[in-house]
Amino acid sequence: MTELGHYLSKKSASKAEISKKTGISKSRISELTLNQSTQLRAWELYLIALALDVDPGDMFKEIFKDIKLESKINLM
Repeated sequence: MTELGHYLSKKSASKAEISKKTGISKSRISELTLNQSTQLRAWELYLIALALDVDPGDMFKEIFKDIKLESKINLM
């Protein structure tokens, strides 16, 4: 299961209802929630956040919480 899948599960969100509200196909929602190699597009995340009535920024931060910068860049 992907981070989006975990997020939707935690919110007790129905994939079918999200599909209906967003226009994203049920098969695409399933791919996004089950297949680690499937890339979530920004507009998809935004539509899903709207369908769940959550802040897209908060949703983004939670789904991508494990992504960190590789190293600090010396700007001086």
